[in-house]
Parts: sequence; C-alpha cells; structure tokens
Amino acid sequence: MPDYDADRFTAIYDGCRQRVWAYVVSRAGGQVADEVVNETFTVAWRKLDDVPEPPLPWLLGVARNILRDSIRAEARRASFAAELRSWAEPVEADIAEEVSERSALLKALATVPEVDRELLILSGWQGLTPAQAAAVAGCSPITLRVRPHRALHVAKLTMSTARDSSSIPRQLTQNVEFKARARMWDAAAARK
Repeated sequence: MPDYDADRFTAIYDGCRQRVWAYVVSRAGGQVADEVVNETFTVAWRKLDDVPEPPLPWLLGVARNILRDSIRAEARRASFAAELRSWAEPVEADIAEEVSERSALLKALATVPEVDRELLILSGWQGLTPAQAAAVAGCSPITLRVRPHRALHVAKLTMSTARDSSSIPRQLTQNVEFKARARMWDAAAARK
C-alpha cells in the first residue's frame, strides 16, 4: 500500500469519522452506530480511488446504504423468526393455571380411597392395560374394570365442588373412559 493512500485514508478517517458517527446515531441510535461507521470506512478503504473530494457526502451516502441494508436484513430476520414461530406448536397455557389444575387434581385424588386411586393412576396416567394394572394392583381384571370408574366419579365430584370439573386433565379422563368403553365392547363381544 502506497504511503499516499494510507495518509489520504487517515486524513479522511480523522476528518469525517465523528460526523459520520453523529449521522448514524441520529438515524439508528448508538447501538448500531459503531458497526455502521466501521463498515462505512471499510468500504472507503476498499474504494479509496473512488472517494471524491470532499469525502463527507460520499461517506454519508455509504453509511446510509449500509444502514438501509442492515434494516432490511433485520426485517428479513424478524419475518423469518415470525414464520418459524407460526410453525411451532402453540405455547402451553399459563404456568399458574397448570399449577392450579395440578393442585386441584391432587386434592381430588387424595379424597379417593388408596386402592381406587392406585388403579386410576395405573390406568389413566401410566397407560397400563387392564391386565397389567390388575397384576400391579394385585386384584382381578373384573375388579379393575369397576374401580377406576368409581374413583373417577369421586374425583369429578370433589373437583366440581372445588372448581369446575372440566379442570380434570382430559388425558386422564379420556384414557380411563376409553379403556372402560373398550372393556365393555370386549365383554359384549365375548358373550356373543
């Protein structure tokens, strides 16, 4: 690099940096100003032969273009992020609601007799088949078919007095009710 180019660039930088920085701060704020000013003078260094006299208007034009490009890039990033968020699964309900629901459910389960509670948990939450749950609980499959319904009924009654009965997790009630219907269908089919 010839000394003339280095001296010219240094003179341009020393003479214009503060004014270019002030321009960028007035347009975009101080957080991006240093980066835009650095990029502006990098372009000036690469195109030093194209920098006219006086250099300030040209430098401000370069800074304006860099700022415009960074705003466009940020808009593209924001658009892309919004698109990705729209593909993502919706955020779960408020955590306080979840904690409240869990607390109400645990209180309701506490009112159910221990044997029935165990069967309800084995069937509804653990997803065991009737034969598996009966083996774990040490009862017959026929007993197992009756107890979860009774336990679920008690839990619903307890929760309806404390809160709305719809707050019993759907997974628990649907799982137990589906298994009960499946058992009834199996029993009906076995009788035929």
